[in-house]
Amino acid sequence: MAVEESIFDQEMGKTPANHQPLTPLSFLAWAARVYPNKIAVVHGESTFTYREFATRCRLLASALKKLGISKGDTVAIMSPNAPPMLEAHYGVPMSGAILNALNFRLDGPTLAFTLQHCEAKILITDTEFSSIIKDALAHVTSDLLVIDIDDPLGAGGERLGEIDYDTFLSGGDYEFAQNINFWPTVVWPDDEWDAICLNYTSGTTGNPKGVVFHHRGAFLNAMGGLTVSALSKDSVYLWTLPMFHCNGWCYTWAVTAAGGTHVCLRQVETAQIFLSIRNHGVNVMCGAPIILNMILHAPETHKVTFDQQVTAYTGGAAPPSAVIAGMERLGFKVVHLYGLTETYGPSTFCAWQDAWDELGLEEKAQKMARQGVRYPTLFDQSIIDPETMEDVPADGKTIGELMIRSNTVMKGYLKNPTATDAAFAGGWFHTGDLGVLHSDGYIEIKDRSKDIIISGGENISSLEVEEALYKHPKIMEAAVVARPDEKWGETPCAFVTLVSDDATVDEADVIEYCRTRMASFKVPRTVVFGPLPKTSTGKIQKYVLRERAKELS
Repeated sequence: MAVEESIFDQEMGKTPANHQPLTPLSFLAWAARVYPNKIAVVHGESTFTYREFATRCRLLASALKKLGISKGDTVAIMSPNAPPMLEAHYGVPMSGAILNALNFRLDGPTLAFTLQHCEAKILITDTEFSSIIKDALAHVTSDLLVIDIDDPLGAGGERLGEIDYDTFLSGGDYEFAQNINFWPTVVWPDDEWDAICLNYTSGTTGNPKGVVFHHRGAFLNAMGGLTVSALSKDSVYLWTLPMFHCNGWCYTWAVTAAGGTHVCLRQVETAQIFLSIRNHGVNVMCGAPIILNMILHAPETHKVTFDQQVTAYTGGAAPPSAVIAGMERLGFKVVHLYGLTETYGPSTFCAWQDAWDELGLEEKAQKMARQGVRYPTLFDQSIIDPETMEDVPADGKTIGELMIRSNTVMKGYLKNPTATDAAFAGGWFHTGDLGVLHSDGYIEIKDRSKDIIISGGENISSLEVEEALYKHPKIMEAAVVARPDEKWGETPCAFVTLVSDDATVDEADVIEYCRTRMASFKVPRTVVFGPLPKTSTGKIQKYVLRERAKELS
């Protein structure tokens, strides 16, 4: 039977009237028109309304265009969570360029690699990072225009460029910047598939991979974050999460989409966190588990009271019940998220069910330990057997790999088709995270595929052992890796940081503590005390610990 054209396809097509490329740049145009006099950005004693914020972003775009920056060019920025970094998330793509927000915790040679790999034309850099940028520039062979940010709230440092940021902005077209109707003057993407940002993964071996975001994905994941976090014009968001990390999990755009207020924070210090919450009425924030630990174990002199509840969204390992309880006592509500750089940050959240209100703290923590369900803007996710590419049973026991397919998955890895093809094999994005699917549809990550410990043929989830260790009253941080063993192949080796230098606990105490809480084959055979190595985004570097564990054998 011949397939005829549907009546709904006849004489209809895409026109400017019924089809516009999705882009998060539209959020700023909306907020500046709807809330022009509302405070958009707070930075120390300084504030910018949405009209002023939009003007600064458009001045940046104009100034970049005057330098010849155009579609497809890369503009890099090295900045803490300060207004220039936030402005770059709009001004750079408004010029048609791709934003590369640099990780200020990386070393000079690695930064040099990223700058050359992405062929950056301009580097905007805060003088606080002059020494590391100077080291990076010594390894860069291509031409690169450097613009200095000299923030009065910063620690200062050597100027490396020919012009400072504020002077550069003043060179933009002010008439262009003041035009409240963005569309005629801003470079919008021709296609929502066009690149908007580039983020480099903090790889454990070799050079980092460049993850390319497109306008459509950035728009959708920002809207997903807005929905999941219930952001509104009354939201006051504290920037404890680095804006360079997956573009601040897309909250750089999501907060603006809601007409909320961005409260900048150059240094993540507990005293400043508490004061910002009290003084500015902060009610939402994001951060890695290390941020929760910092807040929970902050000196009592830093902890100030505040009237509002603060919702804290955290990624990484599930927060232990002791952390959840402690944060609740301080006035925080903790929500668990999951995601990767390749998924624009969070893609999954532990959606709260009303029935859980009646549960005890331990039962609540067990529910919250699950990474949960997909964002409303995520197309599909599942726990899949990587050999058969079939869904595993929803029994909460059968382990498979979490795979995702969505408009909120990266375009691919820059100049790395081999890695891109491997990541997208079988029509799914392979996260590399192993987990189970529960009967209610919630997923739970059990481990990274490389972090599963196989002892005597039995699989041991390092996360399960870590969860038990985090409940020890004298342990602040914990990480468990495999240690080679002649008899068992591998046994768990625990690395722990105590809550204070004068905490009294030894290896035997920790092992006995675990023995009463899990099967004997899962109990760590070795416990090492001391600070834990972390990546530039605050994740514990298990590959470093695995090497240390080998040296113990």
